[in-house]
Amino acid sequence: MTWVQFAVIAAAVFAASLTQVLSGFGFALLSVPLLTLAIPTKDAVVISTLLGVGVTTWQAIHSRQHTDRVLARRLVIAAYVGMPLGLWVYIVADDQVLRFVLGCFVLIAAFLLWRRIDMSRFGTRLDVGAGFLSGVLNTSLSTNGPPLVFALQARNLSPDVFRATINTVFALSNVMGVTLFVAAGRVTTEGILAAAIALPALLLGQLVGFRLRRYVHGERFRILVLGLLVIAGLSAISSALR
Repeated sequence: MTWVQFAVIAAAVFAASLTQVLSGFGFALLSVPLLTLAIPTKDAVVISTLLGVGVTTWQAIHSRQHTDRVLARRLVIAAYVGMPLGLWVYIVADDQVLRFVLGCFVLIAAFLLWRRIDMSRFGTRLDVGAGFLSGVLNTSLSTNGPPLVFALQARNLSPDVFRATINTVFALSNVMGVTLFVAAGRVTTEGILAAAIALPALLLGQLVGFRLRRYVHGERFRILVLGLLVIAGLSAISSALR
């Protein structure tokens, strides 16, 4: 990799880390599209997953007292079931097609959330379906946030519970995701080096994000979540059509 590529990686990681702290999600959702400006999509997926282990684990531990443990456990188990399928898709499928489908799904989810459609009547079926799909997306595109955001927002959780629960699911999912990538031989020395160089940017994004988070609550939080989903969806579709 060139120094220009490393600079783009650092900038992408900073922006994604800051967003993750403010909203409780968005690290992979934003970092992967931004990283693909400098490196191949499949390399971006691995680097995002490697860095995601640290950022989501720290946030899960930091806010663990707010975690809905029953809901998190249900989502994680379903995600683990979906991850092997996602790894297979990552290896054999055309990532442009995957990215286009993901972008469409994200925009549909954003629309449903904007309309405040109550999905709680689906009960555990919503959690299992969202968890399974997040597992598939985690190991195929490292963007497992949208189905989890959709499921948790549909339950009208408070921002604190939302952030804590989704980061617990992210952290446990990323550990399994990295394990599967290593087992499949997809983690390279260059990828590890790129992730290591981006660590200062990740930590700086966390620091700035925690200082700003006190201002993000209530309707501001909802608008931020919806805005991130729309941006991520359009970015995914745009990159697929390039």
